Amino acid sequence: MSDDKEPLILAIETATRAGSVALARGTVILAAASGNASASHSTDLIEAIDGVLQRAGTVLRDIDLFAAAVGPGSFTGLRIGLATTKSFATCMGKQCAGISTLAAIAHAAGPSAHTLALLPAGRGELFAQSFSVEHGQVRELDAAAHLTPRNIFEVYGRARELRWAGEGAHQQAEILREWAKSNDIPFVDSDADRTGWSLAPKVDHLASPIAALALNGYRNGSTVSPDDLRAVYVRASDAEINEKWQREK
Repeated sequence: MSDDKEPLILAIETATRAGSVALARGTVILAAASGNASASHSTDLIEAIDGVLQRAGTVLRDIDLFAAAVGPGSFTGLRIGLATTKSFATCMGKQCAGISTLAAIAHAAGPSAHTLALLPAGRGELFAQSFSVEHGQVRELDAAAHLTPRNIFEVYGRARELRWAGEGAHQQAEILREWAKSNDIPFVDSDADRTGWSLAPKVDHLASPIAALALNGYRNGSTVSPDDLRAVYVRASDAEINEKWQREK
């Protein structure tokens, strides 16, 4: 497919603290921007989108597909990103692609038979899911889960070959190395061609892999209407947890 026939995709990621935006024509990133981790997505998301569109010399009505991270991640961030994406797509009469934040992390980590994507979930806990990544395609190996660091090792700690990816993995890097050493598992460079554990380079800008995965969805016909774009929280919100705790007191 020639470049002018490829879809123009606006990808929005507000699941992480900083968030990011990317504009892609097919597989080519035309412009991208990272957010400010110390600011609310509600204050800088529209500005970031406007900046990306201006740098690419395009406007919102030219977008063919609106893509967004659907979670897991920040509850407030996800709601802001999804509301913005749904509003744009509804106004422009276009389809949406909802992309797992963890799948985007795995895609960014590169090809691997077994990648474990980890994202901080607050309170020292983690969102986790394993994938295989090949030829730009990401395949789920299990379901997304909300786990403690100890649970992570109980579930995945015996794997002999595993690529660890995401902010959560980098937060646990020293513990990962210690566990691997104590269990005689080689801990290798991320690009080493041998069996063992590896830590993928940290990627703060997830909107670009979201655009790439949205393109896969566009090509295989798995896009959705704005009304069908929904968040995947994986765990209950803090407010829901506190309400349940109050009821059970």
